[in-house]
Amino acid sequence: MSATTPAQAQENEANGEYGTASLCGADLRIKPVTAWRPSYLRALREADYDTWAAGVLHEDDVQTFIDLDATFEEINAFTSEAMASTGETPGKSGRPSASSKTTRRR
Repeated sequence: MSATTPAQAQENEANGEYGTASLCGADLRIKPVTAWRPSYLRALREADYDTWAAGVLHEDDVQTFIDLDATFEEINAFTSEAMASTGETPGKSGRPSASSKTTRRR
């Protein structure tokens, strides 16, 4: 398993570099989540893993991903690790959340 610290993950994301995650003992390179297209995320949600892999993995790692023929459990663990290694999970906004209290006086 590839261990990436949060600081390394943020640096990878900022530099546009690939993160790494392990699937069935093979380290695969993955684009930062912020570089994913909506269609890749849709493919992941629809369990179209081959399409997702073709969009987000380094081109040299796509066939390895397909050849490994991992289980759903292994793929889910891989995608979680992969997203963590690139710094951010899909749907997570980089902006601070709004306060739950209103600041406007009446």
